[in-house]
Amino acid sequence: MSGGAERDPLTGHMTTGHEWNGIKELNTPVPRIVWFFLITTFLFSLFWWVLMPAWPLGHTYTKGLMGIDQRQMVADDLRRAAEKAPPWRAEVIRLDYADMQADPVLMEQVRRHGAVLFGDNCAACHGPGGTGGPGFPALAAGAWLWGGAPEVLAETIRVGINSDHPDTRVSQMPAFGRDQMLTRAELQTLSGYVVALSALEMPIEVAQGNGYALFAANCAACHGEDARGMVETGAPNLTDNVWIYGGDGETIFTTLFYGRQGHMPRWDQRLSDLDRKVLTLYVADMAEGGHGDR
Repeated sequence: MSGGAERDPLTGHMTTGHEWNGIKELNTPVPRIVWFFLITTFLFSLFWWVLMPAWPLGHTYTKGLMGIDQRQMVADDLRRAAEKAPPWRAEVIRLDYADMQADPVLMEQVRRHGAVLFGDNCAACHGPGGTGGPGFPALAAGAWLWGGAPEVLAETIRVGINSDHPDTRVSQMPAFGRDQMLTRAELQTLSGYVVALSALEMPIEVAQGNGYALFAANCAACHGEDARGMVETGAPNLTDNVWIYGGDGETIFTTLFYGRQGHMPRWDQRLSDLDRKVLTLYVADMAEGGHGDR
């Protein structure tokens, strides 16, 4: 309920005139310390807006009287860091891959720096030691889809696989079952043939039967007539025991039925030319057994 305002005899403050069950609401003024901090904060914000970059103005912003540009600060820091870079970095930039691989001292630096780069950017998919996993190639095995020369690896790292780079590597396994290109019985025959081809390391020219005929008609165009893969199409070698998704009959049948399309991001926008060159050498060295699981 509401009544007339009056002065509270205990505190000396006026009441608001509101009363609930005998309790009267005081019209207590805001403490001066609160006003002090509010005013100080407001004045500081005005002062800061004038000194520092603050307000967006379409494609630009107010620069502030101090003219601070954090992007330029970062660029300056990177420039100073580059000036203090150890000599081996300059050698990596200057030399070609063959010369670097022939220099054991330089390769030791590449392995140290490359291990960090690989751990930060590649190990989540390819495993800490490059051992791969379901859907991700085992780099340590050296079974390359587009070739394992350092120059080729460098290009794959730069543009990615099925990425948004205009020059990306492109590779896709057709869905023979889902798109009704082959019957289930034909897929079972073909998957059994591929399993035998790998497990027994069977020369394809001596293979007989429906499996060979199905392979020649549907798979040889990408994997090669000898089933040893083609770098031109990024198709893997089917005669070894290195698999991206798995080499058992059930997994191969699933691959044939639904198809596969792997993805690797482009690294030209994420890593510098120097880092990509170091990473290329590290991966190539990994496949040659130069550093194992380190």
